[in-house]
Parts: sequence; C-alpha cells; structure tokens
Amino acid sequence: MTWFDESRLEDEAALASVDQRLRFLAGSGARVRRDAGEAEAALAGEAAGALRAAESRPRAVIAAGPDSRLLRAVLEPACPVPFVAWPYPVLPGWAGALDLVVVLAPEGSDPGTASAVAEAVRRGCQVVVAGPPGSMVVEHAAGRDSAVLPCTTRDQLAAAVVVLDLLHRVGLGPQADPETVAGALDDVARSASPHRDLTVNPAKALAIALADSVPLLWGGSVLAQRAARRVAESMRRTSGRAALAGDVDTLWPVLAAARPRDLFDDPVADGAGPPQPALLLLDDGAEDPVSREQRARLVGLADERRLRVEVLGSEATGQVARYASLLLSGTYASEYLALGLVDG
Repeated sequence: MTWFDESRLEDEAALASVDQRLRFLAGSGARVRRDAGEAEAALAGEAAGALRAAESRPRAVIAAGPDSRLLRAVLEPACPVPFVAWPYPVLPGWAGALDLVVVLAPEGSDPGTASAVAEAVRRGCQVVVAGPPGSMVVEHAAGRDSAVLPCTTRDQLAAAVVVLDLLHRVGLGPQADPETVAGALDDVARSASPHRDLTVNPAKALAIALADSVPLLWGGSVLAQRAARRVAESMRRTSGRAALAGDVDTLWPVLAAARPRDLFDDPVADGAGPPQPALLLLDDGAEDPVSREQRARLVGLADERRLRVEVLGSEATGQVARYASLLLSGTYASEYLALGLVDG
C-alpha cells in the first residue's frame, strides 16, 4: 500500500535524495539567460545578415520539428502572416524562398528535424534554427539565408524563448523578453525551494493537497492548456500515479462519475476506497468569455460533488513568462508529490 508522508517534504535526508533534480529545476532561469546571451552574441556577428533578411516580412512562418507546438501556442493567435506548425521531416510542398522556417532543436540530434532543415535550405527558405553548435540539425542549417542561434543548455523552454524573442524583434510575434521569463522562473524557484517550510511553500502545499486524489488539470488559454498537459505528464512520470489534463469535454465525464464525497467518511473505519478526482486549474489570467464559462462549469460540478478544487496561478508579466511560471510550479509540485509517497 502506498501512502503520502508529508514529513518527508521537510526531512533533509529525503530531500537530499532528489537534490539533483530540484537543483536542475532551480536552474531554469539561468538556462534561459545563458541561451539568450549566446544567441545575442550570434546575432551581433555572423547571424546578423539573416536577422536583417527576416525583417522583410515573409509570406508564411513554418515552425518545423517535434518541438514546434510550443511556438504554435504562442504565435498562431498573434503572427501577422500565416503560421503553420509542421512536425514532419518533409516540408509542405508550397514552402519556398518567400517563407521563413523556424526550428527548435534543443538536443539537435533528431534526424527528421535535420531533414526538414536541409530541405528548407535547399529550397531557399529563410531559416532560423536554435540548437547546440555542431549538432546534426545545426550542421544541416548552413546556408546564406540561415540564422543559427546557439543554445547549449539543451533546454526546450530556453530555446523557445530565444526564437520567440527574435521573432518579436522582426514583428512576427508577441513580446517574449528572456530576462522577464528568467525572472519569473527565478521567482518560482525561490518560492518552491526545498529549504522553504511547507506552510509557506506553494509547491509543497499543492503536493499535499493532491496527495490522495487523481489530479484533473485544466487551463483556460492555449498556453495554460499546454502547461497543464506537461504538468500532468510530469506527475505521471515522477509519481507513477494517474493524472489527466484536458478540456471540459475530457474532464467533465470524470468529475460527473465521481461519488460525492461525504465529509463524515472515516477512511480508517470505512476503508480508503479508490482515490477521488481533484480539479487543478492552471490560471494564467485568461479572461475571455469561453474560458470563464468553462471554468465555472467545471468548478460548479466539482463543488456539487464536494471534490477538492485547487488553483495554480502566476503573476508574471507576459504570456510566455506566465506559461513558464505555471509549468515550473507544477513540475516542482510533481517532485514533492513523488517524494512524499512511500510504500508501507
């Protein structure tokens, strides 16, 4: 039988067992700054010509490779030209010299992405690639109209911020200032630090709140939805427990099928029973009517079933910074959830 021991979240020996992972999370802001600094140096040098070329508005922007979905979530609503996320190794047949191909390759080792980049160069597309110098993808990006942004941290979020910052400079996307994103990540790292008591640590408190439940994660905006999926994946991977992220149509049947919680249940006398769902709302400040209506429906049903409702929010400035903040906060909570689970 597995149970949750919240005292482990304050136990130095237990925290030491996940020290490397927590240190990696705490370095998220530093990785954004490092990649942004290296990209800035590149743009001041050999990539400057490609940056000037990108300033002439392309016919379309194509985000290629398997990491293109984050770019899509940010750019699709704001890009002034047609935007396409294309996670396949072969570019669409119409892509050519009038189009800009952007690629996130934080590892730089995916053969399909390398193939797409090579094809973009061969067709004469403008190309922007963020990846480790000397990697397979970067080597295939060599060309007159290519800009290579060196990203050595191999961090997907850091690479995305570097590319989004460039696209904002040339008028193709919203602001995604690397320092603002890095500062938001630093704020999360401080508030969720393992050395911070659980009474004032929101990540530890969230782990405790979800310890006996099946988390159902919902986000109102496209970016909040993406953060919800990533956090649910982290919870499943670290704790081995079920977690589900989705829209109203996905989560509603699960909430509706839940047995209404009786406040007078005695889990010792009556048996623990299967874990009940708990609704976790990722709030990035989206206030459109559709999001408000969907949120109200889910919260109303959870309240009707007397289920726990938790809110994970962010006060960061800018949609990319808020996304980064929500993602890191949820990932910290995942680590603490896994740490507190013991077999006994």
